[in-house]
Amino acid sequence: MIDFNEEIAAMTETINRSIVLARRPHGAPTAADFRLQQSAVPAPQEGQVLLRTLYLSLDPYMRGRMSDAPSYAAPVALGAPMVGATVCRVEASRHPGFAVGELVLAFSGWQDYAVADGAGLQKLAGLAQPSSALGVLGMPGFTAYMGLLDIGQPKPGETVVVAAASGAVGSVVGQVAKIKGCRVVGIAGGAEKCRYVVEELGFDACIDHRSADFAQQLAAACDEGIDVYFENVGGAVFDAVLPLLNARARVPVCGMIADYNATELPPGPDRLRLLTRTVLTKRIKMQGFIIFDDYGDRNGEFFAQMSAWVAEGKIKFREDIVDGLQNAPQAFIGLLEGKNFGKLVIRVGDA
Repeated sequence: MIDFNEEIAAMTETINRSIVLARRPHGAPTAADFRLQQSAVPAPQEGQVLLRTLYLSLDPYMRGRMSDAPSYAAPVALGAPMVGATVCRVEASRHPGFAVGELVLAFSGWQDYAVADGAGLQKLAGLAQPSSALGVLGMPGFTAYMGLLDIGQPKPGETVVVAAASGAVGSVVGQVAKIKGCRVVGIAGGAEKCRYVVEELGFDACIDHRSADFAQQLAAACDEGIDVYFENVGGAVFDAVLPLLNARARVPVCGMIADYNATELPPGPDRLRLLTRTVLTKRIKMQGFIIFDDYGDRNGEFFAQMSAWVAEGKIKFREDIVDGLQNAPQAFIGLLEGKNFGKLVIRVGDA
């Protein structure tokens, strides 16, 4: 057995870098809203483990956590590390349930090292690509799976539309809908992403939301209307979708990224009355959800099914990996602008 003090002494790194929230953004985040700071690598106490971050997930919800406006989760405190899911290696252990070298899924945020008492850590054994625990086999895949199947309840032959179709959530939504026998229309930004969605992921069509005639193209692709719309964007995309919704359509809502940086109401007419009238007259079910709050007890069900689909080649996924913790702020800013292609992951340390 290796003595704990020897474990710490054997570590080559003594500095813990972290990206902290320097100020709360007004509108779109900028580099000045973040600060890179250094401290000593923390020492785990009895019953704790020291985690070394290998991969950090960047996700749109983090923009909301930068704000102190009322929300479903507490905001990041000024001067505190940004939050985020991570794949980590146990670097040192004073916990009987974890051995040095084991990989775990954690929520240790934007930093090189963190200590944990074991609560909430999920061991990752046998994953060919550990970073997939942050995407297709993690929170984004879980969001897609439960939102589509539990709220959307797609039926064979129905038309399912999903925005951000090449992203971590949307790509899984569309592929699961195809497995369930649906016709699937994706919405993405740019010709390259649209080609990928159709040619690689197997969607029936994909419309570029940047096109001048986007609404007309979407209507043509959905000539029998829309039965399920998986909402994770909002804005002009939802404006184009709304009149195409069929009677008794279902609309799972997991995000509204188009509005995350908004500082005032959007220009143009007030669409609230149109929305409420449509919901009433067409008997539409529109339901928001927070994945771990609403479905945390079903994570095992999701993981077993999604792992099988991935292993069978029925679900494909793409990662957009950026090297270096110091590059996380710029990558996150790009994520909110739609610059990523696939699940955005920061490679922090060597696996």
